[in-house]
Amino acid sequence: MLACTLLILFAGGLQSLAARIQVTWDIGYLNISRDGLSTWRAIGANGQLPIPPIYVTQGDVLELTAINHLDMPVTLHAHGLFQRNSTYYDGPALITECGIPPESQFTYIIETRDQSGTYWVHSHYRMEGIDGLRAALVILDQDTSLLDEYDEDVLLTLEDWGQEPNNDLMERLQVTPFANLSTDHPTVLINGINANLSQPIRFTPGRRYRLRVVSMSFTYWFKVRLPGHTMQVIEADGIYSQPSAVDGLDMCPGQRYSVIITAQESLEFNYALNVTFYSDYIPQISGLTPRYHHVPIVYRDNAPTKTFPLIEDHEVKWADEYAMESRDEQTLLEPVDQHIVLNVKTLVNKVGIPNYAFGNYAYNHVPVPPLFTALTTGDMALSPSVYAPQLNAIILQHNHIVELELRNPDTVMVHSYHCHGHAFQVVESGPVNASLLVPVKRFRGRQPMRRDTITLAANRYVRLRIKADNPGVWFQHCHQEQHSYSGLAFTLIEAPDVMQRTLRVPQEMVEFCRILGHPTQGNSAGRAGSDMTGIRPPLAITGSANSIPDTR
Repeated sequence: MLACTLLILFAGGLQSLAARIQVTWDIGYLNISRDGLSTWRAIGANGQLPIPPIYVTQGDVLELTAINHLDMPVTLHAHGLFQRNSTYYDGPALITECGIPPESQFTYIIETRDQSGTYWVHSHYRMEGIDGLRAALVILDQDTSLLDEYDEDVLLTLEDWGQEPNNDLMERLQVTPFANLSTDHPTVLINGINANLSQPIRFTPGRRYRLRVVSMSFTYWFKVRLPGHTMQVIEADGIYSQPSAVDGLDMCPGQRYSVIITAQESLEFNYALNVTFYSDYIPQISGLTPRYHHVPIVYRDNAPTKTFPLIEDHEVKWADEYAMESRDEQTLLEPVDQHIVLNVKTLVNKVGIPNYAFGNYAYNHVPVPPLFTALTTGDMALSPSVYAPQLNAIILQHNHIVELELRNPDTVMVHSYHCHGHAFQVVESGPVNASLLVPVKRFRGRQPMRRDTITLAANRYVRLRIKADNPGVWFQHCHQEQHSYSGLAFTLIEAPDVMQRTLRVPQEMVEFCRILGHPTQGNSAGRAGSDMTGIRPPLAITGSANSIPDTR
């Protein structure tokens, strides 16, 4: 069973609203078949897969202890949590920490005082997440008035699942891309089990269901529809939205939505929740991509399942991630102090293996995690020269309004951009090539939607805004693990001068770096100034005809 302890915090003899939730993951290998196709060495917690979801209430402090019984380091990332004033708990390996060594343990402290909604936790070391080390995290609202909008809360997790350990797959894909189509394409898990054996969700006529849908994917997209019902979107990536009626959700890896579904009044029929697992940039192969699955929605045992005519995707009103409006009080951030343009660039080597970059260099790790460089180089931490080029480091001034313009000139490839440390405002999207007949969408309301993960479609750009009010080092990357693994990432070095005054990395994390052979002082090479002696030169990647100059 999942180790979980609830400790109530007391103040002045009175019970406060906050609790300290203690969860322990004893992390180890499991030989398991989760999709009925193959058995292989996966990664679980407390001897089980799936790992049960974690529920806390806004204001609680989650203490998540990882005990590492693997033969490699482990990290944990709370996907979508800001980790305000504690960037060292954010989880990406060799960026904010070195990792938890084998046969060691560490407790991540996750504050939830300013966040509620739907999230998930996963490893951020190599391919451990897709190999099983992931679970949903639900932060229940402290504001009970929101409960008036629905009667029941239902969690739906969607996962991709491989046919072999993904570290092995990634090594193979560095030599021959998609060498074995039957095993390189993942299958689907719904609520942790084989999607072909999906357990029914029971509906009662007239009741309102909050369906929390979590794409715990590292590869492809999910589409979710419930024909015969309307979905009212109320949350995206932990941020409440203005309610909007849609037919379905089209979700890139890492995204989350909450929708309200009002059950039909009749018991005459049951229904099927349709889940499609697909990728626009992979040729369709019957039975492999896309994959189609159904979750039974049961009104009455033995009732027939209602059928509907097939309709084309373009006839479906999908939730529009570029045009939603937030329900919170944050108006459009302006004026912009720093405008950053980054082009997605691709370099395909002689055997057809792609490397990617946001900017000029494919991202790669360096001996000193950039958080330690930011904390130990004094005034030089404000200079890009102390961060190796392959970190694609961008320095942000404290409290500046920053606009990120991410451009994808590729005519085929689609990406899933995930932002650590912030929820960005979605302010504009449009075509990279002006000759394309694609409309520009500019936000014209009062409160732009904020979220932490968004699709960067082929031949499109997005403009996103954040306020640099969370000093830390924040990883920015494609959530398709193969793309991130191949270089599609950059780092925001946010207010390093403020970090040096306010942050203290736990001594255990410093000791873990020593055990794993990583320096914790100096520039990226562990040296003074801009001397990068000993670091492998970065892989330079040039842009396409539709790129414009990168700016920082």
